[in-house]
Amino acid sequence: MADSPVSHHRAGGDPPEAPNSDASNEQRAQMEQAYQQMQRKMRISKMDEQIKHKIMVLSGKGGVGKSTVATGLALSLARQGKKVGLMDIDITGPNVPKMLGLEDADLNVEDGQIHPADGPNGLKVISMAFLLEDPDKPVIWRGPIKLGAIQQFIGDVAWGELDALIIDFPPGTSDEPLTVSQSLPGIDGVVIVTTPQEVALLDSRKSINFAKTISVPVLGVVENMSGYTLRGTSTPNSNISVMGPGGVPIESESDEEGKWEITLDVFKSGGVEESSKEMEVPFLGALPFDPGIVRGGDDGVHRIIADPEGETARAFESIVKKVQEQLDKGSQRTLRII
Repeated sequence: MADSPVSHHRAGGDPPEAPNSDASNEQRAQMEQAYQQMQRKMRISKMDEQIKHKIMVLSGKGGVGKSTVATGLALSLARQGKKVGLMDIDITGPNVPKMLGLEDADLNVEDGQIHPADGPNGLKVISMAFLLEDPDKPVIWRGPIKLGAIQQFIGDVAWGELDALIIDFPPGTSDEPLTVSQSLPGIDGVVIVTTPQEVALLDSRKSINFAKTISVPVLGVVENMSGYTLRGTSTPNSNISVMGPGGVPIESESDEEGKWEITLDVFKSGGVEESSKEMEVPFLGALPFDPGIVRGGDDGVHRIIADPEGETARAFESIVKKVQEQLDKGSQRTLRII
């Protein structure tokens, strides 16, 4: 009987059939991925040791100036001489590089790690915007891809030693903040940004309850676009009347030099502080409605840099001081919502 092809092949002493190359390539890819994940976890653990404070900046809805506030907090801390990092985790709308004039920054990659861009006052900045090839092309990623990108983003950045890392998120309480809170150990707390409108306040409550769900302290709530201040000169010690929102006159009086100022509550007033008391979280303060912030954001020069002694810069200093007070309290139960 003639030998079968298989028996003849073996009897002739030829080498055995090679294993399936596709399968071996897949195994190597899986091993490489597992190795990278292990390295990333080790780097993240090291981050926890090297970064003293990690602060998440959230907002319940878009358009309240969350990125402006996150950038302002980071710059204000950096002005104090602290080593500060700013991480822009917004995948679909990363705006931090634009605000800081870093759109054309070149990132340095060494040993598989990305080194942040250098911003004003020594601020270290990393953003998803640096990694997107076309800033005008929408990023359409499903959940698992987005989560994987965020984890890589956290673990592949070489921050070095920092006094504080400010993390700016997209609006809402979905994948991004949840992934970061689960992936990055030692989150010190959340700063929530809102405006005085009732709709924004309702959404800020969701952010507070989100922090409650993931057991992260709420460092406090910031009221942005609080009021627009008019200033002028008139006859010393004279009465001033300005027509306010809704046609209601607002009265004031000039001082001995004839200087006067009146603040118009464009979006109501007092609601954020009252809401903070109801939710038993700290009220960190209010930021003025400052047209210079809009111009500075478009020009790549944050208001704190353009006018470091101005009203907005002073307001940020006050808010940062209160944030530091909350951080100094550590993990006291009064900080947590339970």
